[in-house]
Amino acid sequence: MTTPFKRVHLIVMDSVGIGEGPDAKAFDDEGSHTLKHTLEGFEQSLPNLQKLGLGNIEPLPVIDKEAEPQAFYTKMSEASVGKDTMTGHWEIMGLNIMQPFKVYPEGFPEELVNEIETLTGRKVVANRPASGTQIIDEWGEHQMKTGDLIVYTSADPVLQIAAHEDIIPLEELYDICEKVRELTKDPKYLIGRIIARPYIGEPGSFKRTSNRHDYALKPFGRTVMNELKDNGYDVIALGKINDIFDGEGVTESIRTKDNMDGIDKLIETVQRDFNGLSFLNLVDFDALYGHRRDKPGYAQAIKNFDERLPELM
Repeated sequence: MTTPFKRVHLIVMDSVGIGEGPDAKAFDDEGSHTLKHTLEGFEQSLPNLQKLGLGNIEPLPVIDKEAEPQAFYTKMSEASVGKDTMTGHWEIMGLNIMQPFKVYPEGFPEELVNEIETLTGRKVVANRPASGTQIIDEWGEHQMKTGDLIVYTSADPVLQIAAHEDIIPLEELYDICEKVRELTKDPKYLIGRIIARPYIGEPGSFKRTSNRHDYALKPFGRTVMNELKDNGYDVIALGKINDIFDGEGVTESIRTKDNMDGIDKLIETVQRDFNGLSFLNLVDFDALYGHRRDKPGYAQAIKNFDERLPELM
């Protein structure tokens, strides 16, 4: 049997949406349109995304329609119940989630906080939704003095633990996150990911490092990646893809530092002779700009991605 393609390269521009989904009201997201709102007022063109037909899906600032687009294009909505990273990526690989993960807009319950403190022997501080850089600026010096755990969340079903690398070494932070991962597998918490968020520096100039590590749940069922791997195909996970799937269905994992490093690693992968799938997540759109509502930074990141497309194509 012949196959139409020897290799498929899949890129997810994390959080780059093109309008509200049919269930937007359930998530208080009516009127959302990340691409349109981000590009409003942006004065640079995006010629390569335009050539592929992005502007043919619906009207967008700085992106016109193409009479003869160089790619197929469409707009899709999730069938799963949820809007978080794991739900979206799992569905891309054929696994629908009908029970949504839990979010904690008021912080984590006292019962869970007490369990974390007992389990780790360290006090929990912060415990609220926040930007990672903001919470580290606020609590970083305290953490250095006390060794407490900076625990925070976001609009996603995640529990993040930040600590200074000189105060809590990486291996200890990772061990803490593994323990908290096991603890939060309890259905009463149903948290999608535990994220280690190490940082360095001094008060006033703290900086998160690339030693972030995500502890996800294993997918609740089989995915396309499992089928590919079990049938002898390569499944190369780039960026945080391996973490999102907890290694399930992955034959090789390649870490990336940021969006541009992700593109570099993908270009290296494209040049290899393999048979199967490469799957890249570009997280900076979401982690560096989306959560911080940094509209100029977000738009420039899209521009930077657009400029790299010819190298891939």
